Amino acid sequence: MASMKSIKLRIKSVQSTMQITRAMKLVASSRLRKAQERVENCRPYHEVLAKTLNDIANSNSDFDSAYLKKREIKKRLYIVFGGDRGLAGGYNANMFRMIEQETKGKECAFLPVGKKALEYFRKRNREIISDAFPLVGEVSVSDCFEMSRLVCQGYKNGEYDEIHVAGTVFKSVLSQVPTTWQLLPFTPDPPSEEGREVIMYEPSSEETFNAIIPEYIAGIIFSVMCESAASEQGARRMAMENATNNAADMIDNLSLYYNRARQAAITQEITEIVSGAGS
Repeated sequence: MASMKSIKLRIKSVQSTMQITRAMKLVASSRLRKAQERVENCRPYHEVLAKTLNDIANSNSDFDSAYLKKREIKKRLYIVFGGDRGLAGGYNANMFRMIEQETKGKECAFLPVGKKALEYFRKRNREIISDAFPLVGEVSVSDCFEMSRLVCQGYKNGEYDEIHVAGTVFKSVLSQVPTTWQLLPFTPDPPSEEGREVIMYEPSSEETFNAIIPEYIAGIIFSVMCESAASEQGARRMAMENATNNAADMIDNLSLYYNRARQAAITQEITEIVSGAGS
């Protein structure tokens, strides 16, 4: 009977856990839909800015800008988007594994965004230029512009020779790929062979380009933030779905053990009764 009681308590415990994981799965699914909408809505903004920057850079033979100059790489800056919470499968582990591979043997500073990213770099005593963005879910458009201003200023002052942003691309609920993008120096796409329009910029093409770059970087940062948020929710949804399925399988197995223990107890009682009657 003690064995049956312990199995029954175990079944109730697993059922309670399964209710929690099922609820977390539904919450992640709801947040995932909203995050996907944000990803789709923000893409046109930085795509138009990128096209404008490429047009300016490719249409001026005497064009010169600090944001285009490539120099000896002494120090890199990485803006890293991590998760705000755990229980998201390998989402955070995959990101940090990629960052370690990318930065191995290089002098780097980091701008972590998200609770897990901030904790990760603090524990390893890595150089952090700002801890003002501890939660990805609370990052606003103005915060992205603040990050852009911060990294652009550091690049122009020569503090960093390359600026990268690291986030997770949302492919599907089953696939989220950690990726890095180089922000600075800006590398324009090769010019097309079609005839280019002659555009006059006021006050000059260089000043226009330099004014657009921070806007473009802010747009990229916001886009990566949206992709990362969608990826985190997608990873959490899959993790909670797997946990719910595993809990259901465990309940089935425990129910089988319970029925076997109950049958064994009944058989033993019948045997004792028959033995007592025979004596």
